[in-house]
This record gives sequence, structure tokens and C-alpha cells, in this order.
Amino acid sequence: MPRPRTLAAALLLFGACVASPEPGPQALLTLDRQWAAVLAGDSTRLAVTALDPLGDTVPNPAVSWTSDNPSVADVDQAGLVRAHTIGSASITAAIETTTAVARIVVAPAVLVGAGDIAGCTYDRDEATARLLDSIPGVVFTAGDNAYPNGTLAEFTLCYDPTWGRHKNRTRPSPGNHDYRTLNGAHYYSYFGPVAGDSGVGYYSYDLAGWHIISLNSNVSMAAGSAQERWLRADLAAHPTACTIAYWHHPRFSSGQHGNSTAPQPLWQALYDANADIVISGHDHTYERFAPQTPAGVLDTARGIREFVAGMGGAGFYDFPTIRANSEVRNNTANGVIKLTLRAGAYDWEFVPTAGATFRDSGTGKCH
Repeated sequence: MPRPRTLAAALLLFGACVASPEPGPQALLTLDRQWAAVLAGDSTRLAVTALDPLGDTVPNPAVSWTSDNPSVADVDQAGLVRAHTIGSASITAAIETTTAVARIVVAPAVLVGAGDIAGCTYDRDEATARLLDSIPGVVFTAGDNAYPNGTLAEFTLCYDPTWGRHKNRTRPSPGNHDYRTLNGAHYYSYFGPVAGDSGVGYYSYDLAGWHIISLNSNVSMAAGSAQERWLRADLAAHPTACTIAYWHHPRFSSGQHGNSTAPQPLWQALYDANADIVISGHDHTYERFAPQTPAGVLDTARGIREFVAGMGGAGFYDFPTIRANSEVRNNTANGVIKLTLRAGAYDWEFVPTAGATFRDSGTGKCH
């Protein structure tokens, strides 16, 4: 019997051939992205892949597209999404009863966030969450999202009521506390596919012409590791003028954890690709470094500027050893770092919680 060449025909044939009243295997429908950030007024096209129950690709599938919030972002029947106003919308592709969903976030050209965030005995995580309430943009996390052990209960009871109210626009990275329970299984369960493949945890996305990469410093970062090879391939596939990467354990830090050599291969890959900014957490401080090489040598031409942004809600650490090229340090104010992304340049601002006075701001150019 020849194989049917449309999904509808495959489903009908499969149903006719099965005597049991139990439903047969479902067709598989996937989108090229499950999350995307788009500026208001811009558009993006979603691509769909359909496999029939026999595992064959369905050519030119008859897809129905819908948006659950068309005032924020609508979609035409070719999968073209048009962004209208700040917010989020779920875009659903459907073939009969089989569906796939992508979350579209309409945001300004702003990346905002911190690391070392939420615990049920904390109150400063709510204070930093209130900052996010008034700063539109894509939210990142630099790890240690839920203290102390990254359990699902801690994500649900501690993180979710604070930073979790911005979950739809958040692209996280995991920290060592998130990995204390089953190597991050509950972190991946809470955030879902937007946190990258479970157990892998590195991924990338684009915003306002910038390429943004979330990495995982809890798995191997060695030269030749799966993560390092993936990073180099991702950078080669996205040769944008401006690139940001973030992960938990800092390459350079004057805080009590100090410098770590483990991320150096990732820094090298980013440096080789002329990346511009790295953001980390782990030390519960704010620190800004001048642009550096992977070995920590000042390099104003090609160096990467690092921010340690571990002030999302946890208690503060000291600065026992001031590292080379450290320009600004603070361990008295919780807050978030706000990056405004422009064509070929960026502005940074440390935004403190209510009552704190420390601030840091400036402008940099992409390589």
C-alpha cells in the first residue's frame, strides 16, 4: 500500500487500518522556535515541520495559525507574526487536532536581569522583582534562581511569586544551587523549553539585531566539550555585530568566589568571534570590568566587558581580592542591570532597589 502524502490522509488511513477503539499515534508538529522576542512594529515568520504517524515529512502541510492575543501580536495564515505592542502572545499552529505553540514576546530593545535571586526567607527578591515590574524588556537570569536547593517547591513558592511573574519574558541560565536537586531537573521542569534542552541548558536567541547566548557553567566548559563546540558553531551561524553571553560562574570576580578558570574556553570562543559582553553571578555583588582578553589582559580594541550581577536578592559577599581591570564594585545594593541595545552600541545601568543610592551607568560600542 503506498504511503499517503498528506497528514489528513495519513490520519484517515491510520484510523481505517486500526481495529482497536484506542487512538493511534499522533502526528508530530514542531515549530522552528518555541520563543521569540520581537520589537513593536517588527515581524517574524514561524516555520512549521509536520510528520505523519508513519514518520514521513508532510510537504506543504495545511496549517491553521491563531494568536491568543492579537492586539499584542497577530499571525497570518503563512505564519508571519506581526508585533504591535509590548506584551506576550501564544501563537498556535494546528493541523486538525495536532498543535504546536510558540511564545512571542513583544519588548523594547532592553535586556534586564540579575543572578542569585529568590529564597522563601528573603525579602529583597521581591524588591528586585518590583524593579522588573516597571522595566519592560527581555529578562535574563544569571543562575541561582531558587535557593537553597533548586527544588520545584522552591521555584513554585519562592521564585514564582516574585521574578516568576515575569516568566513569559524570561530566558534563564542555571546556577549551582539550581543544580543541587537532580542536576537541575526541577529548574528545567519549572522553566520548560525556554531554558534549553533538559540537562544541557545552553541556547541562544536574538533581540533587536543582537545575538544573545545563555550558557551553562554547571556542565563541562572545557575546550572540545559539547558546550564549547556548540558555542563556536552557534557563533559561526550568527555573525552579528553585537553579541552578549551570560552564565552563572564568573571568569573574573573580586568577590569571595573570585576568578574561575573553568569558563575560559567559553570566553575564548566568544573573544574569537568578537563578542562584546559577558554577564555572570555567583558572587553576590555588582562588579564591572574593563574589556579583557580570556587571560584577563586589558584589551580596549577586542576585549569583552564583564558584569558580575549577583545582586538579585541574596545576601551580599565581601571583596577580599580586587582583581585586575575591575572598574566599579558594590556590595550594599540589590538591583538589576539594564542593558539598552542599540545598533552597534549599548548603554548599561545598574538600577538599585528602593532606598539604595548606588548606581552605575555608561555606554559601550560593539566590536
